[in-house]
Amino acid sequence: MAKSQATAEKTVRVRLVKGLRGVQARHRLSVKALGLGKVNDVRELKDSPQVRGLINTVYYLVRVEE
Repeated sequence: MAKSQATAEKTVRVRLVKGLRGVQARHRLSVKALGLGKVNDVRELKDSPQVRGLINTVYYLVRVEE
């Protein structure tokens, strides 16, 4: 039980550091899926392969804080 709780607590902080003007529509949707809207928005998300994929798609727009 304790082991599953320890893995469930693994999170990653994502900050939008660049504006979305002039960015591909797919990348805009990826940023929205991460829950970010404006520059300097920060979200703490569960560290999963799906979230990592979104982050990798828009790596040039976001900063990741483990």
